[in-house]
Amino acid sequence: MNFQQLEYIVALHAHRNFTVAAGHCFVTQSTLSSMIQRLEEELDIVIFDRSKKPVEATPAGLEIIARAQKILAETAALRHYATELHQGLSGELRMAVIPTLAPYLLPLFVGNFLRSYPDIHLVVNELTTASIIRKLQSGEVEIGILALPLAESEIQEIPLFEEPFYVYQSQGGQQHLKKYLLPADLDTDRLWLLEEGHCLRTQVMHLCSLRNEAGMHRQLAYEAGSIEALIQLVDHYEGVTIVPHLAVEQLSESKRGQVYAFAHPIPSRTAGLVTRRNYPRIKILEALRAEIITALPPELRRL
Repeated sequence: MNFQQLEYIVALHAHRNFTVAAGHCFVTQSTLSSMIQRLEEELDIVIFDRSKKPVEATPAGLEIIARAQKILAETAALRHYATELHQGLSGELRMAVIPTLAPYLLPLFVGNFLRSYPDIHLVVNELTTASIIRKLQSGEVEIGILALPLAESEIQEIPLFEEPFYVYQSQGGQQHLKKYLLPADLDTDRLWLLEEGHCLRTQVMHLCSLRNEAGMHRQLAYEAGSIEALIQLVDHYEGVTIVPHLAVEQLSESKRGQVYAFAHPIPSRTAGLVTRRNYPRIKILEALRAEIITALPPELRRL
């Protein structure tokens, strides 16, 4: 068994076609096929069902591939760590951020981070929490930024800041009469929510003690894919939604007049960095954390 064979099975699983996978690995199709077959013989496990088109991994093969992805990810990270010891922070950094943080947090720190570390090539994807966890475990992503806690045994959590929630209300709504709101004050039949898969949706539903049918009494049933879409829905169709602090910071002065604070205890979420446990690129992790905290508005630097 060698690293090349592990790379080949990961590539074939990703592309599900021998020709495409061989091209991705810069080898001939016969070389890729024979090397995978040798690995199967050595392990005495059929990793791929070749009778299916496109090619599919067997149930046992899926476990082998998952382990191969972790081994390759750890190997790549070890190379990066050795390079950083000699040359400083450099190389590719693959990061993922949840959609309810990405448009507000990334502009605050990415520019300064890249100027401080010009040899870093940063690749960022917007992904849901479940996708970030899955890609961290497979090694496709090195660092995630999302809402904590996750309670995943294989994931290391590093808190960054506590972000309070606010109520965004349509103009003329009854709740403009009250300075500080309680979750019980919200009319859940007028509450606009993010679509399934967003952790902020889950947090809001817990906050307001909602069930999945919340808001279904409206004539228009629409679940948004972004906080910006929620705000537009509130403005055009009336109602109310919950927005985090960094999103409020991006609102115009006129729209901030439609934002209302919660009474104490103020509901909030903890934003943080996540990596696989024993992630070896410690220096880059520390540099990223420091850059993010420095870039935060002063009121969020209290964690």
